[in-house]
Amino acid sequence: MQLEIRPDPAEVGRARRWARSRLAGSGIQADEPLAETLILLVSELVTNAVVHTGRPAVLRLSLPHVVTEEATVRLEVADRSGRAPVPRCAGDDATGGRGLALVDGLADRWGWSVEATGKRIWCELDRCAKSGDLTTSCGGGAVAYGGGAAFEGLAYEAV
Repeated sequence: MQLEIRPDPAEVGRARRWARSRLAGSGIQADEPLAETLILLVSELVTNAVVHTGRPAVLRLSLPHVVTEEATVRLEVADRSGRAPVPRCAGDDATGGRGLALVDGLADRWGWSVEATGKRIWCELDRCAKSGDLTTSCGGGAVAYGGGAAFEGLAYEAV
């Protein structure tokens, strides 16, 4: 399922509402940590596409047909800019520049690839079996970059 995104900051809210409605129909409850994290990641990736490219984008969600305790959700944002994500150091007082650092910290896997008309940034979240230990993490935040390298302590900007 996909949503066309116009190059308008108001589209970020529309993208969140759309993603919430898709999750509701999938059996993933709105108050699950997976749903809350996914909505935050939608906000970050759609904001990057809208703000940094100024071009239309496409938001895609791949939800499991059958939601199990260990299902994986994939989020993709394809935009029409071929420019790769660029590492940025966001200072303590900076009001931006932390979007992809959040993706890196919250997603179980993420990366990007060059497309015929631009690029695609993707991330995946694993729905973990419920555990009594709230600090248990699923996946461990492994990162897969499309030709880039990880820079610890840096924020990333999709441009």
